[in-house]
Amino acid sequence: MLACSFCGAVSESDPPPLTWTSAVERGRPQWFCETCSREHLRAMESKLDSEWW
Repeated sequence: MLACSFCGAVSESDPPPLTWTSAVERGRPQWFCETCSREHLRAMESKLDSEWW
């Protein structure tokens, strides 16, 4: 069971739905639900190194 790192929404499926996004911050995996992923997409993209875009 995973919880969204922003809002705490829970995904009971394993693996999580394809609409969820993941990241590693400070060596820890983070998961974000579909709603938070859509709302914070620009902020997530801005953290990527230029080789990813």
